[in-house]
Amino acid sequence: MLRYRGLLFSVCRRYRCDGLEVDDLLQETTLALWNLREQLFSITLAPKQAAWIWRVARSTCIDQRRKRTNDSQPLPENYDAPADDTTLHDTLHELIAQLPEPDHTIVTMHLEGYDYKEIGRQVGMTKNNIGVRLMRIKEKLREQWNTI
Repeated sequence: MLRYRGLLFSVCRRYRCDGLEVDDLLQETTLALWNLREQLFSITLAPKQAAWIWRVARSTCIDQRRKRTNDSQPLPENYDAPADDTTLHDTLHELIAQLPEPDHTIVTMHLEGYDYKEIGRQVGMTKNNIGVRLMRIKEKLREQWNTI
């Protein structure tokens, strides 16, 4: 779990912005992975493990999101969100979260330190195509950042 904690955090962060909710999702994801540990241990190659963990984490987050949207209460009209010093970090994550697939996956895996070849295997593209896509995605994010 320590090896893939950054990947898990990124996936959970995509589905929840609040720190406590991300922690809850991390806990649910860890529990799901624990329940499926025999399948995980049967995968011997690290890139395949990472891809499998990513899929389980994403599915768990989507399931939790569906459960939450059925139970959610609207915020009061006078609610004022607390300010914190991670606003820029949160803004960047929001911009990344708005990227369409597979761009979001490409950026997330790149931020986790995967090389272009591994990312390409995950999303079904060539290593060179990943490099070009990342360059275009970064430019798109820069443009959006400058309009904020």
